[in-house]
Amino acid sequence: MSNRIPFGKNLPEAYEHLMAMHSAAAKAAANAGLDRRLVELVKIRASQLNGCAFCVDVHTRDARELGETERRLYLLSTWWETDLYTEQERAALELTEAMTRLSQHQDVPDAVYERATTAFSEEQYTAVAWAATVINALNRLGVTSRLPLPDQA
Repeated sequence: MSNRIPFGKNLPEAYEHLMAMHSAAAKAAANAGLDRRLVELVKIRASQLNGCAFCVDVHTRDARELGETERRLYLLSTWWETDLYTEQERAALELTEAMTRLSQHQDVPDAVYERATTAFSEEQYTAVAWAATVINALNRLGVTSRLPLPDQA
């Protein structure tokens, strides 16, 4: 059990707005025709990079419920070394990593942007970028507060 201050409990209005952004990003992804498993891969990969155990746990379970395979989940941290991911998934993961590692690179390289905008329509690209943005914000709160893992159902 963590003794850290729970952000959602102490500022519920801000947390509710962040969750509304999460829902809006999910709706935009669905409206753009993106596979829900692709969006979960984005959330898992950002959460892996940010070290958010809570979000990795939640989103890997969500991905499995959507039919994602164990093998692809196990290999997600090395996605670029395999041929298990589609071109769209690879573009989404590459964009997610660039957006998540902004503090290291200060940029999303043009090549990453071009691969993503080639793989996705403008609407889809925007939805992927918002999904990465929202999960990064949630990761920061989860890691900072040491959010405990949810009970397994």
